[in-house]
Amino acid sequence: MATVVHSRKACVVNPLKMSQPIGGALAFMGLRGAMPLLHGSQGCTSFGLVLFVRHFKEAIPMQTTAMSEVATVLGGYENVEQAVLNIHKRTKPEIIGICSTGVTETKGDDVEGYLKLIREKHPEVADLPMIYVSTPDFKDAFQDGWEKTVTRMVEVLVEVPDPAKRNAKRVNVLPGSHLTPGDLDELRTIIEDFGLIPSFLPDLAGSLDGHIPDEFTPTTIGGIGVDEIAAMGEAGWTIAIGAQMRRAAEAMEKKTGVPFRLFERLCGLEANDEFIMFLSQISGRPVPRKYRRQRGQLVDAMLDAHFHIGGRRLAIGAEPDLLFDMSSVLHEMGAHVTAAVTTTHSPVLERVHTDEVLIGDLEDLERLAKERECDLLITHSHGRQAASRLNIPFYRAGIPMFDRLGAGHQLSVGYRGTRTTLFTIANLLISDHEANHDATPDTWRTDGTHAAPMH
Repeated sequence: MATVVHSRKACVVNPLKMSQPIGGALAFMGLRGAMPLLHGSQGCTSFGLVLFVRHFKEAIPMQTTAMSEVATVLGGYENVEQAVLNIHKRTKPEIIGICSTGVTETKGDDVEGYLKLIREKHPEVADLPMIYVSTPDFKDAFQDGWEKTVTRMVEVLVEVPDPAKRNAKRVNVLPGSHLTPGDLDELRTIIEDFGLIPSFLPDLAGSLDGHIPDEFTPTTIGGIGVDEIAAMGEAGWTIAIGAQMRRAAEAMEKKTGVPFRLFERLCGLEANDEFIMFLSQISGRPVPRKYRRQRGQLVDAMLDAHFHIGGRRLAIGAEPDLLFDMSSVLHEMGAHVTAAVTTTHSPVLERVHTDEVLIGDLEDLERLAKERECDLLITHSHGRQAASRLNIPFYRAGIPMFDRLGAGHQLSVGYRGTRTTLFTIANLLISDHEANHDATPDTWRTDGTHAAPMH
């Protein structure tokens, strides 16, 4: 079991962590016709907007209540009211998702009360779905904001079902924030191949998968609709992916009676075996031949890649579920996770295969990777300079990934996703070995050994 410890530094250097309201806003982007609204200063929203545009390379809908110093002190009712009315008038959203920020949480704005007053005062928005989530950015992290927002969606939008409408073929899927639109597309295909009908909440694959809509819309261009969310209580099962989604799955079960199964990760052979057999069990169908073949391909890929991954020392910096996912599959390949840094608490951290998990920043990750002579660095794009200074290969994982294309289509789930991940990492290590460690005639010595490589 890993011991979870906190960094003792006086300040954060080269942050690994992203804030709660950013995670909540991204969850709202998985809803059709949605407009995420951050209740705070303009800078809070600008930061998130730039981050998502650079990562997804897409137009990102996000608005702000534009709180000034005076408004913050006096209270933000008028700012929230004006923002809601302007968004309703100009963009005609199907839903407005509101996330708080540090400044308004410190003031103590009663946003739920504000929304009640706005509905009473303005009949035109009385029936407009509006969800408020408390996501102060002075505590917790990106993953927590996503978790709280999805849970709130379930509590507010899902309706208590009519027992007569229960459909065993319908399946709710609650994906964690560490899954990409490409991962959701893969999961949708797998589930549908068992004759099941999945509903994803949120569904980033519908809104941030890079497709070009027929007409411009100022809100999200796809995702799950409010009407479909309301009917999720009619499903036969809920599948939650990532420990962060347990709370949302429990809220679904409490409100609708739909049982859930939690899969803490879907990258790796054993994890996917359990997932596939569960789908076969609830659908009553045998496993399609294509997945038997994909499983065989993954086993062969593991055999090929373990020569290059086994025994390597890894440094990983990521949100808890992504850290657990990546470290587990690479541990199964024989690698050693010798440096692990994360952003917030989670029950899975104690089961990461390492001695210690540090809640810290990228400076901590770089220091540990150097001290423990790691062979590979895994984190988001802000770790690229550290990898360069350490002169080790760098595998990009998580958000943001702004210096490479295709971040939204990176695939890690299922047999295919696991195979792709292992091949990519193994190839990085092979390239590094060829570039820095192979002997050449220039490095040979007369005693039969070879000198240190020239850089």
